[in-house]
Amino acid sequence: MNFEETLQEKASRIEEMIKAFLPKEDGYQKTVIEAMNYSVLAGGKRLRPMLMEETWRMFGGRGELVAPFMAALEMIHNYSLVHDDLPAMDNDEYRRGRKTTHVVYGEGMAVLAGDGLLNYAFETACVAFERAKNAEEYQRVALALTVLSRKAGIFGMIGGQCADIEAEKHQEDVTKELLMFIHEHKTAALIQAAMMIGAILAGADKEQIAAVEKCAYNIGIAFQIQDDILDVTGSQDVLGKPIGSDEKNNKITYVTIHGLQKASETVAALSNEAVQILASFPERNLFIEELVEQLIYREK
Repeated sequence: MNFEETLQEKASRIEEMIKAFLPKEDGYQKTVIEAMNYSVLAGGKRLRPMLMEETWRMFGGRGELVAPFMAALEMIHNYSLVHDDLPAMDNDEYRRGRKTTHVVYGEGMAVLAGDGLLNYAFETACVAFERAKNAEEYQRVALALTVLSRKAGIFGMIGGQCADIEAEKHQEDVTKELLMFIHEHKTAALIQAAMMIGAILAGADKEQIAAVEKCAYNIGIAFQIQDDILDVTGSQDVLGKPIGSDEKNNKITYVTIHGLQKASETVAALSNEAVQILASFPERNLFIEELVEQLIYREK
């Protein structure tokens, strides 16, 4: 089985696992649950839960302890997309080829669906306590919950989103430092959560968890810079969305500050360091190394 076939097989299995954790669509709250499930099941490559599971396996993780966190992280990721698509934010009517949640269910219900997914994510993650077999695993679950909440919150993704909205209002004040803050928190934070939680639940030590956090930082920053590059060099047919939108909207990006060559060199340097970190651990996971390369150097 080649890499693409393995990737598809893993994504399909994760898809079924996530479905098993979604709430049943009944009761007086049925509509908001339908909207929640609609957004989660709208497609996607399931890369964050996949990175979590592969990191878990790389550190010797076995069993079902990680599954609730995989589902929870995908719920958090999708809640952020539901809110991003709202008229008050990006005002997008389509995502992954389907109408966005607020278009189908209305703005109010979309807000509640996002809120519902964020709360239900932590209900789901707490299922891991029921699966913990001893005090050590209980402690790992507690630490994983701390990481999940921080990386998704005001000191993580939400903090990055806040800075991004402020930057759009005052683009003339965007500095290199602010841009990197936005990328680190808005994009890299959930990738860090994915890989750190995988390592924590498998029993990695503090030094290894710190190395995983750095690796995931590199992946997230390189992923975002590559996105900026593709907006300049990509093809609309390949990307599936209009190119040149950053320039059209006068948006400050890594490319506009540093140029294409420097941006490409930075992506390569971050990618190489991330793979070197992964290769330094006692048990190598060749699939995750290939996944990181594919994720960073994607064409869409």
